Amino acid sequence: MFQLYVFICLLACLQGRAVTIGPVSDLIIANGVVSPDGFTRSGVLAGGTHPGPTIVAQKGDTFKINVTNQLTNDSMLTSTSIHWHGLFQHHSNQMDGVSFVMQCPIALGHSFLYDFNATDQVGTYWYHSHYGVQYCDGLQGPLIIYNPNDPYSSLYDIDDESSIITLMDWYNLPSPLVQRQVIANSVLINGVGRYDRGPDVPFAVIDVQPGKRYRFRLLNMACKPNYIFSIDSHNLTIIEVDGQYVEPLVVDSIQIYTAQRYSFILETNQPVDNYWNMTNSDWDALNETSLHPLTPPSPRLLQEPDVKLDLVLGKNLSNFNFLINNVQYTSPSVPVLLQLLSGAMTAADLAPNGSVYTLPRNKVIELTFNPDNSPGGPHPFHLHGHSFAVIRGAGSTAYNYIDPVMRDTVNTGNTGDRVTIRFITDNPGPWLLHCHIDWHLSAGLAIVFAEAPEDVAASQPFNNASRQLCPIYNSIPQQIFPLPPVD
Repeated sequence: MFQLYVFICLLACLQGRAVTIGPVSDLIIANGVVSPDGFTRSGVLAGGTHPGPTIVAQKGDTFKINVTNQLTNDSMLTSTSIHWHGLFQHHSNQMDGVSFVMQCPIALGHSFLYDFNATDQVGTYWYHSHYGVQYCDGLQGPLIIYNPNDPYSSLYDIDDESSIITLMDWYNLPSPLVQRQVIANSVLINGVGRYDRGPDVPFAVIDVQPGKRYRFRLLNMACKPNYIFSIDSHNLTIIEVDGQYVEPLVVDSIQIYTAQRYSFILETNQPVDNYWNMTNSDWDALNETSLHPLTPPSPRLLQEPDVKLDLVLGKNLSNFNFLINNVQYTSPSVPVLLQLLSGAMTAADLAPNGSVYTLPRNKVIELTFNPDNSPGGPHPFHLHGHSFAVIRGAGSTAYNYIDPVMRDTVNTGNTGDRVTIRFITDNPGPWLLHCHIDWHLSAGLAIVFAEAPEDVAASQPFNNASRQLCPIYNSIPQQIFPLPPVD
């Protein structure tokens, strides 16, 4: 477990704020030299910064993010795609940004306009590359959708870019060279950290004013680790989880897994001082089963499901790649969305064979994870296109059929756990379900749900720009980064 070094300064002053852009923006993806932990290397940057600029929007806004690829450093991937993590993409599946599921990557020298509406979604999200393990080279950033009618607005005074806290791991080698080691050199908090025996880079500092109530938005944008986050001598009141409002829950630490997000309220009611973030096993830590939604979930999620799927997580002991139900996910040469639009409708017709599950329209799907033979856990699993009810959480044998928390990324636990989630198939299209430890996804820990295949073509117009991505990508020399040998 990494020790997180950050301190909250109770001072009547403000620190320089992060770069922000609106929902209609150009976003250039280019290589740049960075040294977030004191070690200088080339990274993959969005908008020239690491982490990338915070994208801010208001409820109901339409996003038009024109992504231009200027990547030239071939020690890393030079094509790219962007996923908008947590946004459902209703009627805009082609904009979800997953390479070889919805689209081919954007080739060097080309642009693609991600054009979608987040409808009524609000809360804390993020964006990142979804091509190979590229986001581990720095292509990630927060995405916040503000709600002018936030039900908790009376509980806090400040909620802006100064109250965003990002957690990341950082590697001092290009990502293709660290796919087997999976050991981070440092932890970055708001883009700043230190590596072992490296220079004394100043710790991340968050300046706050005394006597105020802050809504902090905490994001784990790491490629692998989970973190325990706390602020010395302060309670944290959780009000949002993965874009979903929850009943206020007071804790003094939060264990946050890769890709998860939390909003918590912090009252600066202690004497003026510096307050360190610390880790300690004796805290009144967050227990996921204690989280309950502010608004009850659909009653359908609390009744007997229409479809039950058991997902057995495993590992191939000969090549050390990961498996789900004895199949390793490998990216198809033709994106699954294009296969569906070409008329493939059954799992047998869809590639990658054995990793695509067709689901009927408007049904309740129950997934149960068995992690007993899958080392490297706990594995945080993310479902694209949906939030889901956590019926049984990690570390618990109880099933909650009354008020389970809704979220989009769940810790699937350790040996003996049988984490169970449910969702409704109300969003036609191919949706990836995967471990968000990016190294594990790269090694096969994923499946695709082809949801209501017969309705995909009618649910969204497929634009010409999306059609052009694959011919352009297929016309360029392909990069091959084999996994380094096992230690």
